[in-house]
Amino acid sequence: MKDTALVIMAAGIGSRFGGGIKQLTPMGPNGEIIMDYSIHDAMEAGFNRVVFIIRKDLEADFKEIVGDRIAKIIPVAYAYQEVDDLPEGYTAPAERNKPWGTGHAVLAVRGIVHEPFLVINADDYYGKEGFRRIHDYMVHEMDENAEYIDMCMGGFMLKNTLSENGGVARGVCEVREDGTLARVTETYNIRRTEHGMEATDAEGNPVAVREDQHVSMNMWGLTPRFLDVLAEGFPKFLDGLSEEGRKKAEYLLPAMIDEQIQNGTGRVRVLETPDRWFGVTYKEDRESVTAAFARLIAEGVYPEKLYS
Repeated sequence: MKDTALVIMAAGIGSRFGGGIKQLTPMGPNGEIIMDYSIHDAMEAGFNRVVFIIRKDLEADFKEIVGDRIAKIIPVAYAYQEVDDLPEGYTAPAERNKPWGTGHAVLAVRGIVHEPFLVINADDYYGKEGFRRIHDYMVHEMDENAEYIDMCMGGFMLKNTLSENGGVARGVCEVREDGTLARVTETYNIRRTEHGMEATDAEGNPVAVREDQHVSMNMWGLTPRFLDVLAEGFPKFLDGLSEEGRKKAEYLLPAMIDEQIQNGTGRVRVLETPDRWFGVTYKEDRESVTAAFARLIAEGVYPEKLYS
């Protein structure tokens, strides 16, 4: 069987979650966290290695709560996303205390991951179908030697990815008739209101979205070739920042994927999943997420004790 890795981005600071480390917050009946369910589903689908992207200051807690336990059931590796992890000749401004975004996070696995890999967020629950479909695509269809960079993504319906406790950011997708991604646009403050759907662009300007649109949840199937693209693009991103931008701008994974689509050097197969997302964007989400896992266990989707 072809080797495939699960890469979990867990270095983000949970600012909207009340300052806690939301990725490590128990959600299941025996202390399981959201990552536990993602790893379970990925292993069930056939992924055979896990790479955690974390911050070095989280390492001890992370290994105690997650890593050492998971390492008993599947090979585990670590990559570290740090604010000062920059190309030679670049420095981070003193005012910056957050890493440089999802593209920077995934770049941290360069030299560690040499097989096709699936990137996910640590604090999002994706359901089983996306893992199955992406693994099948990686093993049976992904062409690592194609002239273009062959990629895939879990395509969620926007209506299945909303929070009841505030707006969310999503990569809103345009999908061609052949099932490939035509464009992905980072869109912010998406919420359902009594008047319909509302959303904004990065500058806060209103944009139109529909409940039946596909969105990216940062569930991307990639190859090691794409890591070279990220490495080449990061200095260009930094060079284009204003002084103010250097304090808070993010090097976003969907933006770099979209760039490959637009210039013809990448192709993304959209693998639609009917599963409903849930996660802990806000601290108020915890109650509903805990209840959702209880329902899934009652329905027999998961055992009560996830890892025996």
